[in-house]
Amino acid sequence: HCQCLILSFVELPRGTKYFKAEMSTSINLDFYTGEEAPAYAPPSQASYTQPYAAPPYNPQPYVPMQTYTPQQPAASMGSLDSGPVPASLGFGDEPPLMEELGINFRQIYDKTLAVLHPTKAIGLNLIDDADLAGPLIFCLLFGSCLLASGKVQFGYIYGMALLSCAGMYSILNLMGERPLSVTQTASILGYSLLPMVALSGISILLSLYGFVGLLATALSIGWCTVSAARLFTAAQQMHDQFLLVAYPCSLIYGVFALLTVF
Repeated sequence: HCQCLILSFVELPRGTKYFKAEMSTSINLDFYTGEEAPAYAPPSQASYTQPYAAPPYNPQPYVPMQTYTPQQPAASMGSLDSGPVPASLGFGDEPPLMEELGINFRQIYDKTLAVLHPTKAIGLNLIDDADLAGPLIFCLLFGSCLLASGKVQFGYIYGMALLSCAGMYSILNLMGERPLSVTQTASILGYSLLPMVALSGISILLSLYGFVGLLATALSIGWCTVSAARLFTAAQQMHDQFLLVAYPCSLIYGVFALLTVF
């Protein structure tokens, strides 16, 4: 049994309150005394009563880990120890990139010399060559020179080039015995445009309206005509019809001369 302190309120006349403490022994609280409570045992002592026994030591010899050893490449893959790479796996037998694109600078140089030297003998390789890289370069140079002189004529240049190629292809295949392809026709007409490119370069510095300009224009037309007619007659093997071939060529290059002068 335990004594308990009970607090009660007593009201005073003036309305204030004070606390009155009274001792009461009527409450019975059952508590365990220290002698009756069960003894507390820690879990470490209650659960682990047996001492720790280490596992038996079993010594074993040290075995190193396996290391990676690269395998030698097969002989068919062309390793350093198996000799040279076979030709079927290498790039030695492939042509250069420019030849695959159809650009041969040696042929461009030879055909340009054939145009610049009207009296030089023409080889069969120049006749059968249908290179279009040189004509495209000359057309771009021609239009660039006209642009530098204040004339934007790119559309007229390419339009006239297409019409002249179609016309000369039809005329030469009707006149000659050997067939002539469209690419060969375009290649010959494009390379023969080189003197006209030189005339357009002169027009940047000098005016072509005077006597000197008209003389240079006439020489350029004649040079282009002779070069193209020589190549066409050699390709068609009709040397006795040189003038017949030269006439339409002179008309074509006369139009290009008009674009240059005016």
